[in-house]
Amino acid sequence: MSNPLENKHILLGITGSIAAYKSAELASKLTQAGANVNVLLTPSAEKFVSPLTFQSLTGNKCFTDADLWGGEGHIVHVQLARTTDLMLIAPASANTIAKLAHGIADNLVSITALAARCPLVIVPAMDAGMFTHPATQDNVKVLKSRGITFIGPVEGHLASGLEGQGRMTEPQDIVNQVSWILSQGGPLTGRKIVVTAGGTQEAIDPIRVISNRSSGKQGYAIAQAALDSGAKVTLITTPTALPIPFGAQIVTVRTAEEMRKAVLDNIPEALALIMTAAVADFRPIHPQEEKIKKEKGFKEIQLENTTDILLEVANKKPKINPGLRVIGFAAESQDIFKNAQKKLESKHLDIIAVNDITSPVAGFGTDTNQVSLLFANGSSEDLPLMKKSEVAEKIIQTLINWLAE
Repeated sequence: MSNPLENKHILLGITGSIAAYKSAELASKLTQAGANVNVLLTPSAEKFVSPLTFQSLTGNKCFTDADLWGGEGHIVHVQLARTTDLMLIAPASANTIAKLAHGIADNLVSITALAARCPLVIVPAMDAGMFTHPATQDNVKVLKSRGITFIGPVEGHLASGLEGQGRMTEPQDIVNQVSWILSQGGPLTGRKIVVTAGGTQEAIDPIRVISNRSSGKQGYAIAQAALDSGAKVTLITTPTALPIPFGAQIVTVRTAEEMRKAVLDNIPEALALIMTAAVADFRPIHPQEEKIKKEKGFKEIQLENTTDILLEVANKKPKINPGLRVIGFAAESQDIFKNAQKKLESKHLDIIAVNDITSPVAGFGTDTNQVSLLFANGSSEDLPLMKKSEVAEKIIQTLINWLAE
């Protein structure tokens, strides 16, 4: 399974900003994710951070202007620019942004950026007044018109003590966006994958709902694995506290009916629907418009069946998208394989992933899962206990294999 950052050569340029301290964490996270990172410091950046810090974090030489004017000064920037997959400047000061917009190359970072023919990503960090100044905004527009990607800045507390837009984007968010940029061209590039995640909520009254314990973790992991392979991902999700996978189109729903409509709206042009959401089987027939008061008592709730989304997809697929691959999940507590096989056949699924929700390491809310994959052709595969991200990679690799066939 592809990791967009694995063995990718990334140049991390750091300029003169107090936010340079965040770049140590950024360099570390990129390296831990599998990237080969070389750091370039401007003279101003050296006043905030030292080359030794980055050499220790990345295991690679950290370059400064002293290297530009050293024995190999006439080619060091060309060598760096020609051997990199992506150049990232974080933080990028207003001064550096101005230089890049006007082609000024007076330090190692700016001259390397001018020589680079790889994607260039700029992460601004400066006081809010400097970022919103017309000169800076004009420079940003010029660079964007050349295809350069900007990440941030975000709103927040600034070194000046003021609040405003100028704060450097957090390192993990930068890593996520860089990973998405490098994923383009992967085996699922241009293919739409629809993923559902979370547990639906059916209203009893304006306060209370019937729901379940689904955390959405497995669905979000599948969405991320699909993104890492270059897919265009639509993630239909109930509200969760999970971080949104960067690059996914998010459709937020609450009820089974809302999820049904969102699924049917999004599958006509999709390669696959991966239904990991725990959709309510029942809903109150008459949800109350006002909160039910405790002192009045409440003896019973009359329920009705919700629409079976996968069954409806199976019935409509021949007309709206005959080639759609459909993967379902079955969270079972008894007769696990019998129930899963019945669901696989009755809903015409290509795969069903079944797990025992009574297991403390594979149920709702855990970071691990242990599933068995049952295939429409009658074959099956029992996966060992693994991270949900690894289960996700296994499922996405199956889609990739189908495409290759």
